[in-house]
Amino acid sequence: MLTFGTLTGRTDSGLRAWWTYRRAMRIDVWSDIVCPFCHLGRRHLELALADFEHADQVEVVWHSYELDRNAPAVGTGSNVDKIAAKYGVSREQMVITHEQMAQAAAEVGLDFAWEKVVPSNSYDAHRLIHAARAAGVETEVTDRIMRAWYSEGRPIGDHEVLRQLATGAGLSAEVVDDVLGSDDYGIDVRTDEAVASQIGITGVPTFVLDQKYAVTGAQPPQLLLQAIEHAWADQGNRPQMPSGGGCAGGCCGGGGCGSDAEAASCATDGSGDGSGGCGCGDGAGGCGGGICGDAHSEGSDHEHHESGHEVHA
Repeated sequence: MLTFGTLTGRTDSGLRAWWTYRRAMRIDVWSDIVCPFCHLGRRHLELALADFEHADQVEVVWHSYELDRNAPAVGTGSNVDKIAAKYGVSREQMVITHEQMAQAAAEVGLDFAWEKVVPSNSYDAHRLIHAARAAGVETEVTDRIMRAWYSEGRPIGDHEVLRQLATGAGLSAEVVDDVLGSDDYGIDVRTDEAVASQIGITGVPTFVLDQKYAVTGAQPPQLLLQAIEHAWADQGNRPQMPSGGGCAGGCCGGGGCGSDAEAASCATDGSGDGSGGCGCGDGAGGCGGGICGDAHSEGSDHEHHESGHEVHA
């Protein structure tokens, strides 16, 4: 039996007007390009929808999320060394963790080249993806930028790299130059992040099913499929909103927001491989520091989860 969270933040008419439907059901996903679990979660959603009989009636909308707004455009040094030092674990153990994550990725056809990963700021990449949506090439540009960071070790905070990636994926050079030479589409990124804060999202990837149910983490395709089927069967019913913000119904787990210690525990016991939905915390599925970067976003009303949210089978 599945238990998963019900959205309990702001769900007023203003936000509902912002979430419009073009198909029978909508899945909104918050994700960051520099989050390994977001890559895995994206792939798992693809596999889940491939087995969903009403997939042609589902619209998937992707939203920006930044794990660290203050990160330099392009970082220096080894990503693994930085994480190991931050949490006080050995480099050897952190290597094992990343190898396990890479194995989980390979099992679903992804190539997580963790040794090549370059720490990067994702803000400009998110802005280009919004521009690509307006130009009708969102999927192509998103896939290209994500693959460049995840599998090729490209610094996706570098403007020249972004220009090569985006134009190669079909976005016009004129649009790319206009975006990178300004703050165009920055409001779209900030709007995505503001809505995430208002509805209680504090971990990525987060999948919001039909505006009612939140599932966070790189959950296995089978669990995502069960959650989607439940949301489909429950269409037309309004969730009962408990008092207070954030998540409920088991979404956040027993301890609520996690800690650096939890992230370090996942790193040291080798369980943070992304298989079975584990992320950077005890039994978690999402990113919140550790593997992904610093667990905060300046200006957010919510602290980013170290442990993420979980769907229990």
